[in-house]
Formats: sequence, structure tokens, C-alpha cells
Amino acid sequence: MQALKKTKQEVVAEFRSAEILEAARRVFARKGFEGASVDEIAEAAGLAKGTVYVYFHSKRELYLAALKQGLAALMTETGRNMDAAPTAAEKIRAFMSTRIRYAEAHRDFFALYQAEFGNIHPACLGRVFKNLYQQQLQAVETALDQGLADHEIRSVPRDAAAFMVCEMTRAWIGRRLLGWSRATADEDVDFLFDLIWKGLAAGSGRARPGDVSWIVH
Repeated sequence: MQALKKTKQEVVAEFRSAEILEAARRVFARKGFEGASVDEIAEAAGLAKGTVYVYFHSKRELYLAALKQGLAALMTETGRNMDAAPTAAEKIRAFMSTRIRYAEAHRDFFALYQAEFGNIHPACLGRVFKNLYQQQLQAVETALDQGLADHEIRSVPRDAAAFMVCEMTRAWIGRRLLGWSRATADEDVDFLFDLIWKGLAAGSGRARPGDVSWIVH
């Protein structure tokens, strides 16, 4: 079935919405939710304030839309890279690497992400963001299930292990965004993966994806 062609109005609306969200990420990242204003976002987007309100009814709605858009793109890229990795070790490494590199390329978005999830506790999150957070945990848990089935990792509480992987990756991104790391992205991924995988791997020795010497069958 042929996809319906978008109308000119729909194309313009999508473009305008994307412009506004990009401007919103920049302003919110710099000033925070409380410090930012719709006037500043409109100015950053080169639009009238009234035009912004045509697409987003409040500053809170705009903030959540900017955050959700970035999260959706991040999760899509993370899922694609994890799916392409054949082993549990490579999937966990892909999770870390994708997110660290995405943060480097989208610092405005990750400033919002860190602010929203900085004091994370699932009970304190809104329903939408709790669901999004659960989705990333489930992606890691699925990789851990594969590792257990393949005897690649030792028996560990999968929910706790997945939480550790997600939170340590997020913390490492925060460290880089604060300028506390002088390492390259590759070096930080190597260190973080090695640190975490040594606690998960069924064998001993330095953990490296593809190095079967430390996998116990």
C-alpha cells in the first residue's frame, strides 16, 4: 500500500515544530526549566511567541516534548546498535558507546536528560518518563538474559545489574559533560565497559567483546 503523501501544511508544521524544539533544547539546557521563558525560546527559533503557542500550549508541554523527542531518537539508535551486536558483551558495550557518543553530539539534549533524571527514583518520575526509563532497563535486561543463556555471564539479579549498567553509563556521561574527563569517548567506553563487565562475566581476566578466553561454558 502506497504511503499517503504529506500535504504542504503538514510538512511546514513538522519543520516548524522541529525548529521550536531545537531552540527549546538550547534555551532549557542553558537556563533550566525555571529560568527559561517562552519569549526566549521564540527568539532563539526566530519566531513570534504566538507561533510557538500554536504548536505547544505551555512551557511545560514544550519542555516535555523536547525531552521526549531526544529520548525517542536516543532509544531508537541504541536499540539498532544493540540489535546488531551478536553477543551480550557486545550488546552491553553498544549500549554504553551509543549513549556516550550521542551525548557528545547532542549536549543540549543531554543537559535536559541529566536534569530530569539526575535524582532518579522510579517512584518520583512521571508515568511517561517512567515508561521510557523502563524501556532502557528492559533492553539491557534482554542482553543479560542472552548472556545467562550463553553462559557468558554469571548468575546475577538481572534487574539490579541492568539498573547498574544504565545508571553508571548515565553518571559517566554526566562526568564528561562537566568536563571532568580528559579521555576520549573510546577510552571512557573501554574503561566503563571493563569495569562493569568484570563484575558480570562468568570467567576472569580483562573483559573484551570477542575475546572468548574469559567466557565459561
